Amino acid sequence: MTTQDTAARPALRSQRLNQITHEPHSKLDALVKAHAPFETQANFARFVVAQYLFQSELVALYNDAELTAIVADLPARCRAEAAKADLADLDTEVPAPVAGAVNNTSKAEALGWLFVSEGSKLGAAFLIKRAVGLGLSETFGARHLGEPAGGRAQGWKNFVKTLDELEFSAEEEAQLDKGAIDAFNRFTVLLEQAYTPETA
Repeated sequence: MTTQDTAARPALRSQRLNQITHEPHSKLDALVKAHAPFETQANFARFVVAQYLFQSELVALYNDAELTAIVADLPARCRAEAAKADLADLDTEVPAPVAGAVNNTSKAEALGWLFVSEGSKLGAAFLIKRAVGLGLSETFGARHLGEPAGGRAQGWKNFVKTLDELEFSAEEEAQLDKGAIDAFNRFTVLLEQAYTPETA
């Protein structure tokens, strides 16, 4: 690697992940806005369906022993049950799994998925304020957007610090990048699925 290459690459792994996921992240944000989840409770319920589908696919990662050895509070960070409770609050059925869920990932690839899931908690700080306008809260209908124990910022800083300090090979770095990009693309698929009108 030349010094020029080094200068072009972000110093921290987490910064690189933010950089390489900028495009799929922007695409997903635009798609969320297009579906106007905060216009009505019914629209928001579809958004929660997508959130539940995504989080339920990550339950195995959040409870993986090898990953928990890296991030000690990982199981407590999972939001699948909170999203499931939100669906009940919104009188919405728990959706059936959608084919194509993450499966048999390497440790590095799994951390890429978790990077995206954990990072979304920062954006949830803005979303919960919009949900309040629909009569929802951290205890009813929008639990999965609630503030994690210990605070959003601190939880994210702890996760990123751990991720940035791991020793990875070039192959593992590539797997990490793939996991993060795949996570954004997967949520995009699930969001489209959640807002697709059901055929009779």
